Parts: sequence; structure tokens; C-alpha cells
Amino acid sequence: MGTFKIEGGHQLKGSIQPQGAKNEALQILCAVLLTPDLVTINNIPDIVDVNKLISLLKKLGVKVEKISKGTYTFQADDVNLKFLESDEFKEDGRGLRGSIMIVGPMLARFGKGYIPKPGGDKIGRRRLDTHFEGLINLGAKFRYNKEDQFYGVEADRLKGAYMLLEEASVTGTANIVMAAVLAEGRTTIYNAACEPYLQQLCKMLNRMGAQISGVGSNMLIIDGVEKLTGTHHTMLPDMIEIGSWIGLAAMTKSELTITNVSWDDLGIIPTVFRKLGITVERRGDDIHIPAHTDGYEIQSFIDGSILTIADAPWPGFTPDLLSIILVVATQARGSVLIHQKMFESRLFFVDKLIDMGAKIILCDPHRATVIGHDFKSTLKAMTMTSPDIRAGVSLLIAALSAKGTSIIQNIEQIDRGYENIDERLRAIGARIERLE
Repeated sequence: MGTFKIEGGHQLKGSIQPQGAKNEALQILCAVLLTPDLVTINNIPDIVDVNKLISLLKKLGVKVEKISKGTYTFQADDVNLKFLESDEFKEDGRGLRGSIMIVGPMLARFGKGYIPKPGGDKIGRRRLDTHFEGLINLGAKFRYNKEDQFYGVEADRLKGAYMLLEEASVTGTANIVMAAVLAEGRTTIYNAACEPYLQQLCKMLNRMGAQISGVGSNMLIIDGVEKLTGTHHTMLPDMIEIGSWIGLAAMTKSELTITNVSWDDLGIIPTVFRKLGITVERRGDDIHIPAHTDGYEIQSFIDGSILTIADAPWPGFTPDLLSIILVVATQARGSVLIHQKMFESRLFFVDKLIDMGAKIILCDPHRATVIGHDFKSTLKAMTMTSPDIRAGVSLLIAALSAKGTSIIQNIEQIDRGYENIDERLRAIGARIERLE
């Protein structure tokens, strides 16, 4: 188990470039299964979850070649369908949440898609109903082996259908879209997710010959085609990493520039940080965060009531950044209510922040009130364990702001979502060491 040793309480300075988007990568990589032609993808992040998916594609028979850092070619012209029923596939698939998104492409192109119950962060229930109900609507037959926790869908030919999704699931929408592009006739998906990463997937599929309209809205109309061809695709920068660096700059009173952020795809992320009193300056396509030497003050609502920051489907605020918002609020002037609606276990890491000296009231599994210290009382260094990707980075930010030396264990969770994070932080002055 890896460990970070962090000497906190130091200002950072410089620029940092966000990696390619993890959540986009997991969708885009699965889409290469939809065509036998060559697909080139740029800006792929070198992180554990993405590398696991690339390894899974190789075992499925996809030809994978690394052209340069972050750029790969994929060709799925000789897919090994027998691997889907192997014990090795069952083991590999369980270790990665994103593996669920191979089901739609495999079903559409080969008439069958199997997956073991996927793993990932332990942040609460993450239902698969939307995925499979959508595929059943397209004509797939569903089966589930409860003993092995193994899911399967099969169909000779999918047929387009109208569907109203019960929840605007990003991965669920992606799976259904990838199946529908090769289905017979028209598919209409209402209450579809419309995150920038899903928009990226739809734009890529359209370049491959798909006919998807309504991209960016919550109603997607897909006219099925007979086949898709190869393409080139470049992934967006990771908005969660961008938000993490904004929070890091504020908590350490550092002047940082985050480069090439694709501002137009950030939605309300800069606005939410500004509500915490953080100065977020746009400089071309970069974000500049000046050193907040006098701290930052949380805004109130117009009527004077306490600010509430809650997650919501896009264009609402992403749940992946609520952990960052929470830790940043611990040193603000004022108070804020954090409402995590989507996952009932994601706020449980606050006990570690409380042990560091943060003033947090965990109201229930979904809500926490944070009373900021205004830097009048610094967080205390301590030894802690990373429970999931986003909480792990939040604890890392807390440790970098705390006085003294902290230890963070189980950093494999952080490595699942952040590329070479210790090296990149050292480049801007962080005192962080990786211990094996």
C-alpha cells in the first residue's frame, strides 16, 4: 500500500496543466468497440482506472498502440467474444466501474454484452438499472446470475425506441447511446445526461458516421446506421482536476495558473468557487488564482440566509467537486451547508477533517455544515487513509495547508484519478514524498 508524506503550511507558485478527463476517457475508450476501423485518441490520462480499461480492451482482442504520451490508436477488428465469459474477464471487470460501458457497444455490434458487477469508489449505491432498462427498451434480453453477480444482455438486432430515463445517468446515457447508434430505426432518449463528456462522446460518434441530434440537451434523437468508421478524437481537460487546483490554491494562499482549461466546458464551476470568496480570473483559456493572503469570505444568499452548495445533473454542480468545496470551506470566513444528494457515503470522510481541527457538523449522510476558521486556526497534520478518489485529494489539499507533516495512506485511490500527482505538485513547490 502506497503512502504520501506531506509537509504542509507552504505556499505554492507556478502553473499546472490539467490532465485529460477521466470520466470522458472511460466512455470514449469503450466506443472504439463500435467499429473495426482505426480510432486515434489524444490526451488520454495516464491513471490507474484508464490504464485498467485499456488493458481490458487488449484482452478483448483490441489492437492498442501507444503513439506518444497521451496518444493511442485502437482497432477492434478481431474482438475475442469468448473472453467475455472467462474467469479472467469476471475478475478484471469487477475492479473498474467504467467497465460497465463496454456492454452497449458489444451488444450493438456483436449481439451480446456481459459484465460482472463493477467496482469503483465506495461512496454509496450506484445503480445499474438505467443502463439495462435502456438496453431492454432497445430489444435486448436481460439475464443476471445472482451467484456470480454477472450481468448479460443479448439481441439479434436492436430496434430504436422512445424512452424516458428515470435518472439522468451519465454512464447510463452513454451506454444507451452507444447501443442505439447501430440499432434499426430511431431512438429518442428523454432526460438524457448532457455533461460535456457525454457531448464529446456524441460528437465523436457523429464523426464516425452516427446520426445523433440534440447534443448538449436532455433529449437525444438517434437514427441508427449500419456501420461506423474510424476517427480522431481529443479529450477535454479534466474539470474535476481543475476544480481541485482552484481549491488547492485557495487553501494554501498560493498564486497558481491552471492552463488550457477549456473555459466554455466548465459550466458553473468557477461561479461556485467565487461564492466561497475565491478570485477566479479568466486569462484566455487559462484560470489564474491570485494568492488569497487575506483569506476568502463565503457569500450569503440575497435574503441573508446561509449559502447552500448542492450537486445536480449538468448544468448543475458536479458531485465530484463537493468534497473539494467542503475542505476549502474549512478555512473560509463564514459558513456553508454542503448537500451531497447523489451518494450517501461520500461525506463520511469529514471525520478526518474534524480530527484535523475543522469545524464541521455532519447533519446526516447527505448534508454537512462547515464553519470556516478564516485561517485564524490552522488544520493539524495527522495520519489518515484515503477512502476514495475525491475524498483522497480533499485530504491531500487539507494536508498541504496544515502545519506539520501528514501521512496519507491508501494513495492507490488517488492514483486512480490523478496522473503523477506528487510529481506535478512538487513542480509548483509542494513538499510531498511518495513512500512505498
